[in-house]
Amino acid sequence: MDQCDIIDKHTQSGLDLVEKYVKFVKERTEIEQNYAKQLRNLSKKYSPKRGSKEEQECRFSNHQAFLDILNEMNDYAGQRELIAENMMINICIELTKYLQELKQERKMHLSEVKKAQQYLEGTYKHLDNSKKRFEREWREAEKAAQYAEKTDQDLNATKADVEKAKQQAHMRTHIAEECKNDYASQLQKYNKEQNQFYFTDMLQDMDERRIKKLAQGYILFADTERHVMPIIGKCLEGITRAGTNVNERNDSVVLIEQHKSGFERPGDVEFEDYSQGINRASSDSSLSTPKGPLELLGRNKNKTFRLFNKKSKLPSSSLSPFSTPPTPSPANGPPSPKFGRDPLSYCLKEINKTVKPRISSFRTLKRTVSVIEGFTHLPPEQRRKRLQQKIDDISKELQKEMDQSEALGKMKDVYEKNPQMGDPASLAPQITQTAQNMERLRGELNKYESWLAEAGGRGDSIRYSTHSLNNNGAHNPNRSDTDSSQAIYSEFDDEFEEEELAAPIGQCTALYSFPGSSEGTISMQEGEVLSVVEEDKGDGWTRVRRNNGDEGYIPTSYATITLNK
Repeated sequence: MDQCDIIDKHTQSGLDLVEKYVKFVKERTEIEQNYAKQLRNLSKKYSPKRGSKEEQECRFSNHQAFLDILNEMNDYAGQRELIAENMMINICIELTKYLQELKQERKMHLSEVKKAQQYLEGTYKHLDNSKKRFEREWREAEKAAQYAEKTDQDLNATKADVEKAKQQAHMRTHIAEECKNDYASQLQKYNKEQNQFYFTDMLQDMDERRIKKLAQGYILFADTERHVMPIIGKCLEGITRAGTNVNERNDSVVLIEQHKSGFERPGDVEFEDYSQGINRASSDSSLSTPKGPLELLGRNKNKTFRLFNKKSKLPSSSLSPFSTPPTPSPANGPPSPKFGRDPLSYCLKEINKTVKPRISSFRTLKRTVSVIEGFTHLPPEQRRKRLQQKIDDISKELQKEMDQSEALGKMKDVYEKNPQMGDPASLAPQITQTAQNMERLRGELNKYESWLAEAGGRGDSIRYSTHSLNNNGAHNPNRSDTDSSQAIYSEFDDEFEEEELAAPIGQCTALYSFPGSSEGTISMQEGEVLSVVEEDKGDGWTRVRRNNGDEGYIPTSYATITLNK
């Protein structure tokens, strides 16, 4: 401990290093928090608003994949926040608390060292004084002994002088012995204090504990981030999986199913050979085509219709709705049994029907309400979907009114049995109003069901063989979309007629996430296990149920299905 000043400076620099490291980690946590905040703001900025057009487009796999990426980035930001929080708790707060304890301990040790140094200096002074006294008294004792011996040999000295000299020498010798013993005691005491002062390791132990604690803080700096790396890896795997789940073919199918009109593809336009002497007047009243080698155009009428058709459009002047098409030749095959004429003229008439008339006054508004109410202004397929959606909404409202009517009936029975709880007559207006609402809703339901039956009967001949999906998610060219949609509608109607839940016939595990935004469908997450209530009837949809009783349809190709034996 002879280098007390150096030890004081060294321990102080060690405490400064701990404080500097704490500040470094704090700034790192601030960077992590700002980074996480910016990531969250970025995810929020590009996330679709509730009820917006972007949210409705999440039925497409590429839009849903982008939404999944935003969710994964939000989770990633949460892990960065977790890193900052753990660093703040496990490093900053712990080291700050430990630093305060070290400062107090160092202050105490330095105070003890100072006191020990002062005490050692005092002990040395006592040792030096006892040593000088012992030296002085021993010299005096030697002089007294020599004087007594000299007196004893002196013949002229009396006996009394000799005795007196001997007594004086004996006293001085006794005093010298006492000083000697005191000197030995002080020396032993000083050596003990000196050993305790110079061989103490209080500050050394404190500094070594500080270094060990700081090293643990260095390790925690890396371990804190290493512990969340598996979760961050899952977030990155989720982003990769989102890109893998994009199915461009299914996106095209979803778009086609959403916007298909239900019309048959028009037949090929006949070539009018003016060189054979055909009357020009008769050709003027028919659909004309641009001049050119039309033989290069395919005449296969059975070719499937696609939304993204890249064939050249006919000029608007040649598609007059008032022209009369010629009778198709046998080369194009017989006309569709649904249409008495060429399908193209029928399509043009249907298109004319879909044009919304301008509402110039409230009189015309009243006249158009009945037309729009039946959705007759829409193409057949779109009309069936809108009618089915309207029927589902009315059925839900009717179910609510029926539940309310049942509740009012039970409440009336309670009031009749316990008049003190309420007057049964007070419920009469509500019961009457509920009954009227139920009657009105039943009438509307019957009306829309009749319209749906009419739309379904009229659309029996409309087929899109390329747009139906088989159980494996691939296109089945031999299946009719109309038949599958009719099967789905009939299944949706059965949901409102059945009061008891059907027993599960198997289980399924979701391979992909499905938003379930359409009416009658149910959302599911990847890996979720659901009970199968009704297997696929060939339309590509399977009816499932959750444990909480929610039921709906999911795409069969989006899950692995295991039926009970």
